[in-house]
Amino acid sequence: MSTTSAETGARHKPDERDRDLLNALQAGIPMERDPWARVGATIDMSEDEVLERVGRLKDGDIIRQVSAIFDTRALGYESSLVAAAYPDDRLFEAASIIGGHPGVSHNYRRTHRFNLWFTLATEPGSELGLERTLDILAEASGAEAMRHLPTLKLYKINVQLDMTGEKSATRKQAPPPPPKRGDGALPDAEDREIIQILQRDLPLEPRPFDAWAVAAGRDPDELLTAAEVLRKRTLMRRFAAVLNHRKAGFGANGMAVWRIPEDKLEEIGPQMAAYSAVSHCYKRPTYDDWPYSIFTMVHARSMASCEETIAAIAEEVGYDDPGDRAVLYSTHEFKKIRLQYYTPDYAEWETAAAAGEELPRW
Repeated sequence: MSTTSAETGARHKPDERDRDLLNALQAGIPMERDPWARVGATIDMSEDEVLERVGRLKDGDIIRQVSAIFDTRALGYESSLVAAAYPDDRLFEAASIIGGHPGVSHNYRRTHRFNLWFTLATEPGSELGLERTLDILAEASGAEAMRHLPTLKLYKINVQLDMTGEKSATRKQAPPPPPKRGDGALPDAEDREIIQILQRDLPLEPRPFDAWAVAAGRDPDELLTAAEVLRKRTLMRRFAAVLNHRKAGFGANGMAVWRIPEDKLEEIGPQMAAYSAVSHCYKRPTYDDWPYSIFTMVHARSMASCEETIAAIAEEVGYDDPGDRAVLYSTHEFKKIRLQYYTPDYAEWETAAAAGEELPRW
């Protein structure tokens, strides 16, 4: 199954109050008994209106999901960004094979020889592991080339789209400290049960955490206390709304990649991360055919705005020669989901792969 932003959801253009609400929901939803009411109080909106508007925004596919956002690696999963190259006439079939793996959460066509970009995660205790899984996917999909691009250093991850449209494309904030990635202890059985509850889409009803707790046979306050512990341990980054960028009006999704010398990375990475329009900033490995060491994701309402941000970064850090960077734009979304952790899907995929069976498709 492959979709574009025009193929799903009813048409809905957010009004000013919707935009206020979307900004509040992206910032984070409080893990308390009446979260919708608390979100509404921050923007002078009643709980009933919050629920009505969130429902309409979800029907319009502007809000994808409201749930916990976990750090995949902190949970013990191996994960990586992957770049792959395919002939144009094989790309869609290959994307379907790649997307059939349950650990593929993002899968896009981008403007480059490496024209398919996806994120892959394999669960703790995987018999195949990440590298072998990639080998199997490369062979099954007929990749001409595939490059493993894991995160070597995380400078920033903070996907919060400015729905007001008031912030400049070159706006900066103080460089963020490198985010923590867990406390070194993997989730135990109790933690995993809580994670399986929190990774679902939050019900659109008053006291939604109560509904989850009752269904799981738990006390609501105990569930929320356990959730807060996961957040403090930075296993959970936050509990928030995830938006469909294009439906929310951010049609330009530019991945700017930079050829930065090793001895300059620790100086330049935080400078790039300070730009508000940059949602992700990573150090990744290089190859003979891929010399770019820093990746910055820029989401903007137009390609011109995206290019304005990238040009400002280039001027500031002193790498404004076109040979020092490339900008890859997403032109088709094959798959974008929140990963589901601790499900049987991973083992089922590996069993099929080990047996030489046809792999599932998306």
